[in-house]
Amino acid sequence: MTLKISLTLCALAFAAVIESSCSETRPQRNQTQRTAADTSKTGTPPLKWKEHWFEHDLTVSRTFYDNNAAIYYDDNMPRNITWPNKVISDAWAYVRKTYGSFGDSTRVYAIFHKVVDGKLGGGHPASYFDDSHDFRNVIDCGLDDWTNPTGQQIGMPIHELGHIVCGASHGVKGSPSDALWGDSKFMEIFIYDVYLHIGYEAEAAKVFAEMQSKHDNFPAANTQWFKNWFYPIYDKHGKAAVLNKYFELLASYYPKKNGNEFDHDLNWGEFVHFWSGAAGINLKTQATTAFGWNAKWEAEFNKARKDFPALKY
Repeated sequence: MTLKISLTLCALAFAAVIESSCSETRPQRNQTQRTAADTSKTGTPPLKWKEHWFEHDLTVSRTFYDNNAAIYYDDNMPRNITWPNKVISDAWAYVRKTYGSFGDSTRVYAIFHKVVDGKLGGGHPASYFDDSHDFRNVIDCGLDDWTNPTGQQIGMPIHELGHIVCGASHGVKGSPSDALWGDSKFMEIFIYDVYLHIGYEAEAAKVFAEMQSKHDNFPAANTQWFKNWFYPIYDKHGKAAVLNKYFELLASYYPKKNGNEFDHDLNWGEFVHFWSGAAGINLKTQATTAFGWNAKWEAEFNKARKDFPALKY
């Protein structure tokens, strides 16, 4: 997916699970149209897959697959670590149920690396739009320890699933919100919600507790994205349904080029207008609480309401 952010190396602290799980520049989407052969990904996943992106050039081996996920390990990954099988399968099943289909593939392809000598650490996603990853929905993650599904070990792959949602849902490629929320802010509420729906309530509680004292310096100092923006919207206006509605409205109404690619990034007024449409209520007051408000945003907000009158609230 086409993202315009610089990604940082993974920290070991739990907060880094959400804030910066991605350590590599994301692949650019190929602009050519896919053929029917390209998109036929519903059969048995290959036993071996040769990586051919970034510094990745290993041949990884399939260790598990079902109707939702195909799991691949490099040669350094211990084969007795099996928790990703159910976690990734359940998480992707929930993602597809909540956010719709992602191309013709029924599965997500999840690659796990054990970091050795500092190589192949961090994570990145690709979607069915990307020729760089063979037109598959992919998450590729590396850590030095994958023993238990807790903290960063479970958080990193779920984070990367969230990027597929942001950049490839409802048949449109690109994530015009990234210019505003960066790499991680939507991931905070996404990870929290996914945990609740795949039986990891204790991990969800950790995220919630962490976010009560989590501050960012954008768009203003001491901004609390989860506490003052995403969670109130999520809690009061439909839980995961309101998250999906936001992407659905963008796909339906935000300007596109080449038929199915977002043309440009959102401004703050458009951002609040589209979230208001998703929630069914004017969220300017909530935005003021979360981010502050200024004359520029006011003008953008009023213009967005004129430019996109189909969004009702």
